[in-house]
Amino acid sequence: MTPEPARPGLAPPEPVQAEPAWPEFTQPTSALPGPWGAALYDCRTTHVRRSPLRHAFRYRTYLWLVDLDRLPPVPWPLRPLARFRATDHPGPAGLTLRQNLDRYLAAQGVEPPDGRVLMLAQARSLGHVFNPLTVYWCHDRAGRPVCTVAEVHNTYGCHHRYLLRPDEHGFARAAKEFYVSPFFAVDGRYLMALPEPGSRLALTIHLEQAGVRVFTATLRGTRLPASTTGLLREAVRHPFSTLAVSVRIRLQGVRLWLRGLPVHPRPPRPSSQKAPAP
Repeated sequence: MTPEPARPGLAPPEPVQAEPAWPEFTQPTSALPGPWGAALYDCRTTHVRRSPLRHAFRYRTYLWLVDLDRLPPVPWPLRPLARFRATDHPGPAGLTLRQNLDRYLAAQGVEPPDGRVLMLAQARSLGHVFNPLTVYWCHDRAGRPVCTVAEVHNTYGCHHRYLLRPDEHGFARAAKEFYVSPFFAVDGRYLMALPEPGSRLALTIHLEQAGVRVFTATLRGTRLPASTTGLLREAVRHPFSTLAVSVRIRLQGVRLWLRGLPVHPRPPRPSSQKAPAP
């Protein structure tokens, strides 16, 4: 396939080494490590667009894995670096993160799990938070997986949740129902590998449209104990991490627009999908 020629004055996209089509799964652990009962993951995110033109980019950040019933007791001096607010996720004000998730599951006809729920997300840091993807792993009292919820936020202040029933390897499929990128129409289906993380984090999402795999996002990470030292180390490695993610996504959108990629109009969204003001 002949690479697309660069336009005058514009550098061609940087080559990004392709990730494996599907991750190698690691066994989840029954208990989260560290003095805070949570985990940090030093991560690498890769986006690869294959159609109608090829474009790829990669960035590093860090994420938290927390138990919604036992949020990490971040010391007061460090709380500007890590806050877990229910209002940063869907649901009515006044409820906890767990209560809002249980409310969503009940609305989908799913009995709220009687075991723990783990959430993978960025925390609010230095007054800002943006989570393109938040994943919830729900368990019963015996620790068996019940369901997985993928929560997607776009840069327009809206959100959408996908209720998933992954198989024993963490694979799931879902129709695309939410406007994320202005360069993709709201159609097609997602093929996801969202295994609960252990010592390593390995998530993969493919988007297929008209039978063609047009986009792949991968998230790879290594687990670190959540502690004062661990949080400070990640905050220094990835300063303003949540803001940086939001800025990077917008800059990549500008690059795609400059390369002439057509924009799909954004459909009106129900008020229930609008994210709360920061």
